[in-house]
Amino acid sequence: MTSKDCPLIELRKVTKVYGHGIAAVHALRGIDMRIESGQFVALMGPSGSGKSTCLNILGCLDTPTSGQYLFKGIDVGTLTRNQRAILRRYYLGFVFQSFNLLNRTSAIENVELPLIYRGLPARQRHALARQALSQVGLAGWDHHTPSELSGGQQQRVAIARAIITQPLVLLADEPTGNLDSACGQEIMDLIISLNRQQGITVVMVTHEPDMAARADRILHFKDGLIDSEHITRQVAS
Repeated sequence: MTSKDCPLIELRKVTKVYGHGIAAVHALRGIDMRIESGQFVALMGPSGSGKSTCLNILGCLDTPTSGQYLFKGIDVGTLTRNQRAILRRYYLGFVFQSFNLLNRTSAIENVELPLIYRGLPARQRHALARQALSQVGLAGWDHHTPSELSGGQQQRVAIARAIITQPLVLLADEPTGNLDSACGQEIMDLIISLNRQQGITVVMVTHEPDMAARADRILHFKDGLIDSEHITRQVAS
């Protein structure tokens, strides 16, 4: 089978155990998952159900205890630490509940940060960062620091930072969790636009049923397993 025949993301019997012996915590107990390119998948479940652990594994921020994680048909477990870093840097974008912005740094400097790791020259970084800010509705806000921005604006900066590298996958961990309902809906509109207009695959952890309902699929986690799946929108392959 070639990578063209494979889903973009696949987990096969993935487990994750933290600790040893009687102190061991089984965060994932052998989950299977397939996500096709262009899908928007929401992960739901109570705290401790394994959804955030799953997202961390998909983002190469953690590794499975057993099982396989395949990205475009390539077994991520066979990659070196440097190769996994390249996978994160070139193919994955991250958005977090707490925004994770540098407080004393302007919006444009926050957004261009991933490009510094790529070694792009300053002029090119600035141009791409301004373009990304414009894309999320923050044209003209280049030099505002996070303290000068609302929560919704800060999350827009975080999304601009995530998409500036043109990732294949956007991994979002409770992206609306720190926002009021109106700002939350605006952020969801933006994420859906990135998914449906630009084809970015989205995997989002959320506790909010109304936000999850806007995804194509909802995977419900319980006790380290995928307990059920709900299809909300059919996507042509």
